[in-house]
Amino acid sequence: MDTDSLSAFVAVAHSKSFSLAAQQLFLTQPAISKRIARLEEQLNHRLFDRLGRDLHLTDAGRLLLPRAEAILLELRETERSVKELSGEIVGSLKIATSHHVGLHHLPPILRDFSAKHGNVNLQFEFLDSERAHEKIINGECEFAIVTLPPKIAPPLKGIKLWDDPLKVVVGSQHTLADKQAVELQELSNEAAILPDLSTYTGRLIKEVFEQRQLDIKINMATNYLETIKMMVSVGLGWSLLPATMIDEQLHALELNELTISRELGLVMHNKRSLSNAGRAFYETVLRLQ
Repeated sequence: MDTDSLSAFVAVAHSKSFSLAAQQLFLTQPAISKRIARLEEQLNHRLFDRLGRDLHLTDAGRLLLPRAEAILLELRETERSVKELSGEIVGSLKIATSHHVGLHHLPPILRDFSAKHGNVNLQFEFLDSERAHEKIINGECEFAIVTLPPKIAPPLKGIKLWDDPLKVVVGSQHTLADKQAVELQELSNEAAILPDLSTYTGRLIKEVFEQRQLDIKINMATNYLETIKMMVSVGLGWSLLPATMIDEQLHALELNELTISRELGLVMHNKRSLSNAGRAFYETVLRLQ
């Protein structure tokens, strides 16, 4: 098995598409198909079932996927370690983060890091926290700077960087905007625009309402906080947003029985050594938090 074939297999397995895998690897679709066929011939097993337009891993494919990912990760780690024997802080550094963190918390860190380490190519993926954690586990990103879960389990390690208090907000023309304080029951009767309730932030508000046996009238769910802010500002419902996002477009409500805050922080793999660039970035984050 060669690494080119394994890379093609992993790309197809994750994208569930030969054409998307070809785009990711900057190859033609026939080249991807040829590499998969060669791998299947070597292993004497089909790796994918093609059911109409859908592509599914076979039992052999499911067995191979984690092993192929581990082989490719080990090769990348080995290549990086050898290249960094000189101690130079160069190369690429992949970081997963959210749009909110990227807009409101990272700029001072990035300015400082880039000024000192201009030879490092910072590469960002904007993802939900849960997906960002998967990227760290799979070795696809060195850090994630995202919302921290209530508990973080090995092999991940989380370091709190910022408290992120959340406020219930409505648009200035909303029926609740003139009230000094509201009850959860009143919110329960109004349309809500919230992050997906399966996300860390969504679960925070969901648990509060469930504890009081109240329903949430979801008008729309999206994990893009800027989109939520816009929709709330035009009066389509209430939401829960970071206090850092509140401006003249929004009205923050006081809730006698509701105080919600989340923690933002850095997530890394507990058993994986950092690159030279990663160590420099880690030191910058801790110094400026």
